[in-house]
Amino acid sequence: MKSMRPFHLAFPVYDIKKTIDWYVSYLNCSVGRKSKRWVDFNFYGHQISAHLIDQKNKKDKINLVDGKKIPSRHFGIILEMNDWKNLVTYLNGKKINYVIKPNIRFKGQTGEQATFFIKDPSNNVLEFKAFQNDNKIFEN
Repeated sequence: MKSMRPFHLAFPVYDIKKTIDWYVSYLNCSVGRKSKRWVDFNFYGHQISAHLIDQKNKKDKINLVDGKKIPSRHFGIILEMNDWKNLVTYLNGKKINYVIKPNIRFKGQTGEQATFFIKDPSNNVLEFKAFQNDNKIFEN
C-alpha cells in the first residue's frame, strides 16, 4: 500500500496579511510561496492555499497565478509525478473537459509543479498536481 499523499485545499479570503497572521499565530502554519493575491501554508504536512477575493465583488472568483486564471475555491491532491502523468493519460482517453489543461507551472523555479484543473458534475473545481521532489512542496 502506498503512503498517504498530502492533500491540497484552496479557499477564498478577504485579506492576505490578516490571513497569514492568523494561520501562523493561531495554527502555527508555516508560509510557503506567496504573492499579493494568494499564499500557501503548510497545514500539518498538507498544502492549503488562501486566494484573495474582493469582499465587495463576490464574482471575483479567480486569481492570476503564473499566467493562468486559477479558481479561488478548489481542492485536490498532490500526487507522485508518475501517478499524475498516468491520470492525465487516463482522463485524456475519457475526453475530459479541463478547466485548465495539464501544464507545468513555475517552470525553472523552486515551486515548479505539474498541474491541471477539472470540474465535477456539481461544478466543484479539483486540482491535481505533482512535484518532481516532494521536499519542494512548501519551499518559497
